[in-house]
Amino acid sequence: MPVLATHSGKFHCDEVFAYAVLRLALGLRAPGADHVLLRTRKPAPIEAADIVWDVGTVFDAARNRFDHHQRGAPAREDGTPFSSAGLVWQVYGERAVARLLEASGSARFAPAIAQELDRKLVRRIDEVDNGFSVTGPVQDDALGLAALVGDFNPAWDDADANGPTAGDAAFLEATAFAEGVLRRRVDGLRGRHAAEASVLAAHGAGEDPRILVLDRGMPWKGAVFAHDLPVLFAVSPASNGNWMLDTMPPEPGSFAQRQPLPEEWAGLQEGELAARSGVADAVFVHVRRFVGAARSRDGAVEMARRSLPAEG
Repeated sequence: MPVLATHSGKFHCDEVFAYAVLRLALGLRAPGADHVLLRTRKPAPIEAADIVWDVGTVFDAARNRFDHHQRGAPAREDGTPFSSAGLVWQVYGERAVARLLEASGSARFAPAIAQELDRKLVRRIDEVDNGFSVTGPVQDDALGLAALVGDFNPAWDDADANGPTAGDAAFLEATAFAEGVLRRRVDGLRGRHAAEASVLAAHGAGEDPRILVLDRGMPWKGAVFAHDLPVLFAVSPASNGNWMLDTMPPEPGSFAQRQPLPEEWAGLQEGELAARSGVADAVFVHVRRFVGAARSRDGAVEMARRSLPAEG
């Protein structure tokens, strides 16, 4: 049974997150069942452990040693110091992500998702743990992951804060929390990558490159921006049975439209809109002309066609 070792006493986000990553990457379930979790500062058991992080004053990935407290500890290419979370992630992060994606058959997204998580999540853990980034000192947000993980530590006058197993139970609770955050973040990114693939496929199969027709609702604007698609309108089903007609903004975060819906449709509904638009099952157009709907797919597509800019 492999022995995984980190330091005892008060814990921080980096070693908690690193432990969650190791368990996922190695397919481990719980300490005592398929591995030993050793929280100690004693040199002998640390040296004998199979994987060691955030303690031991050694970084040697080949030997599964991931400490960052010693002189000459590794840093990112831009000089940002690694925490134990960052060091473990470089070796085991992609493997952990791939494990989380296995059930959905989306392991092909693992490299891209692991890289994005390193930039946006793991790097932040590194910065907070070291109190430093390339832009200067770092203060943790009270609602940030590091602060929330830190809250799992027992209070100084709690019985669980003292003795040889002090904080061990809380460490496992914090690990479950961190793993849940990682699982949800990975699944959200998986969904985004899957949506991008679907958007590209739908766009390639479409009759008019300016009209994107999707058979399911999904995030689509990011893919349009990322691949510089000439989309002006997107059509997709809504939960109420209607088909939505959405306009495309000119840039991320903008409330403007590359091509708004016709001004004469603005704020109209049902029969009045059907008469004005010439689309029999048109339902509504927002007064600001950025969204509309019809009762059928064909109706929404026809609304999009009639909203295209005049040629010439």
